[in-house]
Amino acid sequence: MSLKLTPFNKAYVVIPPIFNPTFCTNMLSLRYPPQNITPSLESIHLSRNYSSRYVVVCGLKGPRPRYPRVWKTQKKIGTISKSRKLVDCIKELSNVKEEVYGALDSFIAWDLEFPLITVKKALKTLENEKEWKRIIQVTKWMLSKGQGRTMGSYFMLMNALGEEDRLEEAEELWTRLFSEHLESTPRMFFDKMIGIYYTREMHDKMFDVFADMEELGLRPTTSIVKNVGAVFRKLGMMDKYEKLNQKYPPPKWEFRYIKGKRVKVRTKQSDDSSDENDVDDLNEQGESNDSDNEHDVQPDGLQDEEDNSTKFME
Repeated sequence: MSLKLTPFNKAYVVIPPIFNPTFCTNMLSLRYPPQNITPSLESIHLSRNYSSRYVVVCGLKGPRPRYPRVWKTQKKIGTISKSRKLVDCIKELSNVKEEVYGALDSFIAWDLEFPLITVKKALKTLENEKEWKRIIQVTKWMLSKGQGRTMGSYFMLMNALGEEDRLEEAEELWTRLFSEHLESTPRMFFDKMIGIYYTREMHDKMFDVFADMEELGLRPTTSIVKNVGAVFRKLGMMDKYEKLNQKYPPPKWEFRYIKGKRVKVRTKQSDDSSDENDVDDLNEQGESNDSDNEHDVQPDGLQDEEDNSTKFME
């Protein structure tokens, strides 16, 4: 029995002349030529006389095609852009309490939790823009929701009340915080209240706050000592002014944070005092030099007069 080889695009298939399934399964073989086979799969068309199921086709398949994703993700709104949107929404409103509170409630209506970070960033933006009325409104609304009850929020509210000349509300807030916390009241609250009283020349209340500070054992800041000392000098209490400076002398050094590192820096007062001492030394040196020059000039003048007299006699 003879076999017939039929070429099919670089692959040879052995096909028997007589149809016999057992013979086909045993005698069917495949040979590859020495040439490289292209990676693409080539289609083979057989004649109608032979069935395609008895033909073995070998071809290398390429990588599985990857299709791009059909869906698109929406960009999430961050806290910075959301706080900016809150600030823009508030600025367009009037000063009516119901309108402002209603707009703020509608702004957070779809939030599962209270957006405390967003509101804090919005308050910081309003503080930089010196929108004190809006700070008071937003802070009171936030506190009414039971959120953000921190010393930073109360201090920002007190500062805004002082800037808006709402002294009664600032005093009420101060007395409530001082009575509740007392020994744990931060020093910056004393500094702020003394500054408010100092600008309005309310000396008695300023002395009361300073006395409370000394009773608690809190060391006053340089600004507090400066304001109280200025009032003592203005009222003619020089003995108290001297005692104050002796008890709380101005510091020569202070610590500042530069690029995250704590650095010891010389204060301005010490620099000014050193500059004044340098100026005094220079003045003394200048006076001594002037006196020396005067002593040197007198003999020269006498010599000139003698020379002129001799010339005149000649």
